[in-house]
Amino acid sequence: MIKSSEIKKIVNEYSDVKIGVLGSHSALEIMDGAKDEDFQTRVFCQKGREGPYQRFNRIADEITVLDKFKEMASAKIQKELRESNTIIVPHRSLTVYLGYKTIENSFKVPIFGNRKLFQAEERTAKKGQYYLLEKARIKYPKLFKDPKRINKPCIVKVQEKNRPLERAFFTVSSYKDYVTKSEEKIKQGVIARKDLEKASIEELAIGTYMNFNFFHTPISDQVDFIGIERRLQTNIMDFNALPAKQQLDIDIDLQNIEVGHTPASIRESLLEKVLKIGDKFVKAVKKEYAPGIIGPFSLQSVITKDLELIVYDVSLRVPGNPIVATTSPYTKYQYGQTFGVGRRIAMEIKRAQEEDRLDEIVT
Repeated sequence: MIKSSEIKKIVNEYSDVKIGVLGSHSALEIMDGAKDEDFQTRVFCQKGREGPYQRFNRIADEITVLDKFKEMASAKIQKELRESNTIIVPHRSLTVYLGYKTIENSFKVPIFGNRKLFQAEERTAKKGQYYLLEKARIKYPKLFKDPKRINKPCIVKVQEKNRPLERAFFTVSSYKDYVTKSEEKIKQGVIARKDLEKASIEELAIGTYMNFNFFHTPISDQVDFIGIERRLQTNIMDFNALPAKQQLDIDIDLQNIEVGHTPASIRESLLEKVLKIGDKFVKAVKKEYAPGIIGPFSLQSVITKDLELIVYDVSLRVPGNPIVATTSPYTKYQYGQTFGVGRRIAMEIKRAQEEDRLDEIVT
């Protein structure tokens, strides 16, 4: 485990900070926000995936093309990052391609965020998201540890076999249904049996799905509410749009693969509930993973017919929803301008640099 004192020593020698990011997931949003606050940027791309960053060349000051993303953690590049005063902003692809162990034990570059906390996003972690939601006293779906006890509609959350960024979620209504569908997906090569054994089985929460996005650091005055979006997923969304009669006539495998986002807002009378769960979550995480949340996080939730909020998933880094940057009214209410997570991160780094407090927002 990298000692926090090592990172603090490194960042305390920084002068003009540069913002670096792995070229996937939400890199464009992060760099766009960085440029809005006059930071230099550097993006690390895997060969064959550099196109968007070359096309939108206003936001990438330096593009480094690697054979594989994991080369970003090489000793050579780490040295370059430290010498160029670069702070890395994490997202889902960074944790997947570099891996939690590399990030926690050998990536000696200042990261905007709490690197010990990233792995808590996984449902299999000892002090993972269920644990944190429990500590925060935030409602989440009922869990079925034994599939034989399934007696109502549930969703099985399991890692895809060949695509580490995707989860092969599927719905079941009984143990028999669970066995049939899981065996079929194993046979098709979609999931592996070893991953199925670690899967989470949650009661299917019915209601309106909304992702609530927040921001907090140790130097923040409060928990900022950044905005709301909903996920666009294939192929289940298109299937659900068909009339019931046609659905019954079609025999296809349904998947929840995220392909985009659409903006949303919430009824003002429900806003207090949203703000409250953000505050409660920040407070709980600080007790379990000091110094707590550094940066953005998302509480992906369902609003039931009784107007109750149920959190079914947690993101503990940049959520990857750039649509919020141009559609959210909530940052305008607070700051007088509409912006997203990328710019909010850059604003915090700039403030920390000006106040000589960079070592409080990196680990």
